[in-house]
Amino acid sequence: MPVPQRQTLDRLRDLAALGDPAGRPQRRIDEVFTGDPLAEIPMGDAEDVTAAFAEARAAQGRWAETSPRERAAVFERYRTLILDNRDFLMDLLQAETGKSRAAANEEVLGLALATQYYARVASGLLRPYRVPGLFPILVHTVVYHQPKGVVGFISPWNYPMILSIGDAVPALLAGNAAVIKPDSRTPFSLLANAELLYRAGLPRDVLAVVPGEGTVVGAEIAGNCDYLMFTGSTATGRLLAEQCARRLIGFSAELGGKNPMIVAAGADLDTVARAALRACFGNAGQLCLSMERIYVEAAVAQEFTEKFVAATESMTVGGAYDFTVAMGSMISADQLERVAKHVADAKSKGAKVLTGGNPRPDLGPLFYEPTVLTGVTDEMECARQETFGPLVAIYPVDTVDEAVARANDSEYGLNASVWAGSKARGRQIARRLRTGTVNVDEGYVPAFGSMGAPMGGMRDSGLGRRNGVEGLLKYTEPQAVATTRFKNLDTPPFLTDGQWQRLMIQLAGLVGLLPGRDVPPRTRRL
Repeated sequence: MPVPQRQTLDRLRDLAALGDPAGRPQRRIDEVFTGDPLAEIPMGDAEDVTAAFAEARAAQGRWAETSPRERAAVFERYRTLILDNRDFLMDLLQAETGKSRAAANEEVLGLALATQYYARVASGLLRPYRVPGLFPILVHTVVYHQPKGVVGFISPWNYPMILSIGDAVPALLAGNAAVIKPDSRTPFSLLANAELLYRAGLPRDVLAVVPGEGTVVGAEIAGNCDYLMFTGSTATGRLLAEQCARRLIGFSAELGGKNPMIVAAGADLDTVARAALRACFGNAGQLCLSMERIYVEAAVAQEFTEKFVAATESMTVGGAYDFTVAMGSMISADQLERVAKHVADAKSKGAKVLTGGNPRPDLGPLFYEPTVLTGVTDEMECARQETFGPLVAIYPVDTVDEAVARANDSEYGLNASVWAGSKARGRQIARRLRTGTVNVDEGYVPAFGSMGAPMGGMRDSGLGRRNGVEGLLKYTEPQAVATTRFKNLDTPPFLTDGQWQRLMIQLAGLVGLLPGRDVPPRTRRL
């Protein structure tokens, strides 16, 4: 029976003590692999959220007054602490989510990379910059980036570190304070990183973690914050977007996906089959970016299917706090039931299970086999609904054009994967896909791991972006400060109003002829 390291269990109790357990309801957190209890966490309520925002607002101004370089130094130290505590963080992720060691390692390293990227670029992105004024010399115009204030985060269970603290890092570097609600199933993954941030020198009042029910804590955060970042279902995202719209505050969300993979004739099918295991079954498919639809050109469809099924059947599934298994567990009975329901519905309507299709209670209470279907049609639930589990369907197509059309025929538009043999051809196909990210010759890691590139969804997959320039500047308010020098725009005493207005028209025409007036912002520095 797998158990996390004893050190992890001891530290869990210390993390639970970060809350105030007196008189509060407790929630028991179980180890996903076995269902055995790990620890209890005190649950917050609306009053806790109100108090957290009051403290955060009082502290945010002082935090914003520190220089971007001082703030970045805190996060450089935090990155080092992530790597120093990597084994503990992986243990914790596995215990709370049931993911494999490799998936846990991917998340911890991703968090370290995101922190490193923003710690290094934040000062430059936040530096004030000049833009052309109304008239040269007379008007001096500078753009500043002011922090939003207190940013609210409602984070998910599937990647409870990088999709919580990872999103808060750029907000904090921009001078904001943060109040975060972890998913009720994975509070310790977030609390552990909050502890590391405090050790790195982040003022405690600048970051608050409030565990609790989404309908209570999440709703209260959305009602108090100055900007909201949410990762979760499209249905919940719509409700939060409406709430933010009524309050006229900014909102960013990464929502659902039904991500396509395109395999064209000419691709190295052995390579694709192996890589598709990561793309489809990473974190047991509980990943917004994972592939659930594979479109394969008919000329190679049978060969690819045989290779992919054989590779899937070779996967090791189980619960182990090491790198000996390829795929871990589902996180909850609800997720397990959803996968089983989609498989049963597809089978009843004529789909064929090529491999998998069964729960594995012999491995633990929430395990399910990696499953490959064929013959999936639109009336089946898994055809268009997001499964969010280890289930993928293969669709033979006559041409790449058909594959692109079917890949785009979805309400979602988050991520895609293209395998075409030629890199250039792969990029051409990628440009035709209506998704926020596309990976050529991989599944999801390269685009998500390219921290300088924006990541997010089109259509029902969300709005706004994390990562890249947008991932930090969305947490700021641009402020233009225009200073009139030498003389304001009043009519000079030696001219009539009409003469002055005609002169300004002539000056405006001359200004338009000056070189460099249309240079994009941020290329002109103070």
